[in-house]
Amino acid sequence: MARIFDVVEYASEMKDEIVRRFPETGIADLRIGSQVIVRESQRVIFYRDGKALDEFGPGRHTIITANIPKIIDLIGKAFNDRTPFTAEVYFVSMREFADRKWGTPQPILVRNPGMGLGVALLQGFGNYSFQVKDPQQFVTQIVGANGVYRMADIEGRLRSMLLSKLQDLLGETAAGKSVAELIGLTEEIGAAVRAKAQDDFAAIGLLLKSFYISNLKPSDKSAEELRAMGMLDMQTYTQLQAADALREAARNESGGAGLTAGIGAGVGLGGVISQSLQGMTGSQTGAGGGGQIPSPQVGLPDVMTPSEAASALKVSEEDVLAAITAGDLKARKIGAAYRISKEALEEFLKG
Repeated sequence: MARIFDVVEYASEMKDEIVRRFPETGIADLRIGSQVIVRESQRVIFYRDGKALDEFGPGRHTIITANIPKIIDLIGKAFNDRTPFTAEVYFVSMREFADRKWGTPQPILVRNPGMGLGVALLQGFGNYSFQVKDPQQFVTQIVGANGVYRMADIEGRLRSMLLSKLQDLLGETAAGKSVAELIGLTEEIGAAVRAKAQDDFAAIGLLLKSFYISNLKPSDKSAEELRAMGMLDMQTYTQLQAADALREAARNESGGAGLTAGIGAGVGLGGVISQSLQGMTGSQTGAGGGGQIPSPQVGLPDVMTPSEAASALKVSEEDVLAAITAGDLKARKIGAAYRISKEALEEFLKG
């Protein structure tokens, strides 16, 4: 025999729950005279046969034909007060879900005209808040027949919506702003993202209350990421990678002490790249352009991988690694990889 519920309530603050169905599985057997208790931060939606019917706001409600007419009209009025009827009851939290975190899992590519490579990668993070605006729409479109719908079930979708708007907005704004200017406009960009995402949230019954950018900065690994995106040639990538490695070694007092002593803690990325490019230009200048003697290896980058050095020497990469292991060719090991300077390769060729 089906259990008839005389009191329907969900005594929970629903801190991490957006929707809770009563009961969690199956359907509720109710009758005229049953009590429905709805807290201040809740709404209750009745469903029957997959259709949304009546909605109760905060307070204590007694189910009678006067206050739940849609259900009564659907199942008919020809029953006495003892006859049960079935319905699906959903408790929806109307509280604001605040301080939800967002961040860029992958850097966002923006134009940076007149500086460096003309492009930059930005990373950011911050927080946002939202609440349910239309309980019936949210349950119908998102929750479905789930017994419990928690924050974790929808956070990925909301972050994707927000990041899509942020990327689109940065692309539009960067057309007339430098990266430095963009970083100084975090409050304006945050407000614009909120306005831009509002329609997408409303389409699923939600209201985006706030969107804040706590930090917006250039990516820490620009060289690797730009190359992966096809934005760098090998020569430029090698120079940037070497400069990044030198910078990291300069920061690390406990490891790579020899390298740190060689470059000094104050040498920046821009200076290293500038020196590399100047050195490459100088090596290509003929004797008629200032009396310089051409380098034995014209056009070589200042820093090379074993593969690039092998290509310049017209030998296999294994031969180059063997020369490094034997100590004949000087190379610097950075992590698991070797880097060879142009000067070291020239010394090796001189014997």
